[in-house]
Amino acid sequence: MNLEYNKNEDLNKQLIYKLEKKLKQVHLGGGEKRIAKEHEKGKLTARERIDYLRDKDSEFLEIGAFAADGMYEEEGGCPSAGVVTGIGYVSGRQCMIVANDATVKAGAWFPMTAKKNLRAQEIAMENRLPIIYLVDSAGVFLPKQNEIFPDKEHFGRQFRNNAKMSSMGIVQVAAIMGSCVAGGAYLPIMSDEALIVDKTGSIFLAGSYLVKAAIGEDVDNETLGGATTQCEISGVTDNKYENDQECLDAIRRIFSTLGAPESAGFDRVEPQKPAKDEKEIFGVFPSDRVKPYDMREVIGRLVDNSEFDEYKENYGQTLLCGTARIDGWAIGIIANQRKIVKNKKGEMQMGGVIYSDSADKAARFIMNCNQRKIPLLFIHDVSGFMVGSKAEHGGIIKDGAKMVNAMANSVVPKFTIIIGNSYGAGNYAMCGKAYDPRLIFSWPTAQMAVMSGASAAKTLLQIKVASLKKAGEEITKEDEEKLLQEIQDKYNEELSPYYASARLWVDGVINPLETRKVVSMGIEAANHAPITERFNVGVIQT
Repeated sequence: MNLEYNKNEDLNKQLIYKLEKKLKQVHLGGGEKRIAKEHEKGKLTARERIDYLRDKDSEFLEIGAFAADGMYEEEGGCPSAGVVTGIGYVSGRQCMIVANDATVKAGAWFPMTAKKNLRAQEIAMENRLPIIYLVDSAGVFLPKQNEIFPDKEHFGRQFRNNAKMSSMGIVQVAAIMGSCVAGGAYLPIMSDEALIVDKTGSIFLAGSYLVKAAIGEDVDNETLGGATTQCEISGVTDNKYENDQECLDAIRRIFSTLGAPESAGFDRVEPQKPAKDEKEIFGVFPSDRVKPYDMREVIGRLVDNSEFDEYKENYGQTLLCGTARIDGWAIGIIANQRKIVKNKKGEMQMGGVIYSDSADKAARFIMNCNQRKIPLLFIHDVSGFMVGSKAEHGGIIKDGAKMVNAMANSVVPKFTIIIGNSYGAGNYAMCGKAYDPRLIFSWPTAQMAVMSGASAAKTLLQIKVASLKKAGEEITKEDEEKLLQEIQDKYNEELSPYYASARLWVDGVINPLETRKVVSMGIEAANHAPITERFNVGVIQT
């Protein structure tokens, strides 16, 4: 091993340490005191409920662990956006689980809570996964109601999704394990089954204080909408249970009776580990984001038996395309090559840049994978498309458009892993969030923005200096350097994978060693949803 390898390994492992430390903090939700209060009430926390519910020793793929990270600080923060979501296994069935975290603002809905819930429902709908709601929420966080209540992608959309999923035949089971108030009361009651925990669970459109204010009636919450009322008088809920554990056991029994899911028929064989040591990723992947490296070395540590069957290996070399297997599943991979390469015309091409020939190759490969019914995996370390007169005269825009067209119209499921840079139109062509990847995750080394921090800062500085001069202000060289540093610091913060994850531009930040698990569980989920749409690219840009 050389010095460069050792340096990469040290710095990348430091990033993994930071990731694990942040995750531990997030997993505490509202903190140890709030967890103790839930336990005093005889309740489990959201994460304890999920751990009890899911099959022992089974995988759980959390979605949006860092949602709202660093946001809502003036309200004391909102770890994980006050809700835990992810793909897990209950009675052998893969499903989506959504659990309100009552340790965070009593499970109240912030704007990012709504976005995260809708993302969980979107994943369930796209993949036709059964969904379990563990409800324990005080409802909308009123000071932010204007950012969560009225718009298309706000709070009300979840009930529209309840209705749509029901019509699609997607099983929805809800357990009321704490408060369930106002509009939020529709979510469990629009599910197929509504369970409730006695004494701790309650459901009503208006609580006792609001009832008193609105109609002058004096009534306590238990009489108004407790388990006995809703199971034995109103019939709103189906069955009541003594405690959280009994209720979760009942969900497991329901799931044990579900009929077999449909299948899309994606190919899977006996899984094999990569032949190359997976842990070597930390050494072969550079910690310095501008350094070149061979993407094949990364792919070789992600795919079964390290076998990667390349498509047009010697053409359009700045994009690697080829088929492989991950955990036994057949997959088509499109990945940015970061080495500087030389084409047969003798031209040097920069790594991480998409040229006309590589875009052309990728478009054709994507079409082939749709023809062969092979899911697609996009691995980002992209600076963007080639610019300049030579690229423009060569038709880079139409070749890029061809790739975007083929990718956007794909009917096979798409998955995206951002391992390095993801800049500008390169993010779009490589199936960024706007192009409906079934799952999109980042490594801690990822950076996502319109352009790199250095380029953006210099551009923004020029604009700022010109603006100051126009206003008649003189600026010294020292002031200019200070301004550049301020701009660069702010921009670099926005490049961070945690910044992206906080806003759900990605589903999470993962240890690179979890990449195989993400892709495998993602394809397994997608395999529940047969492809019904015909692949049609419309007008192709020739």
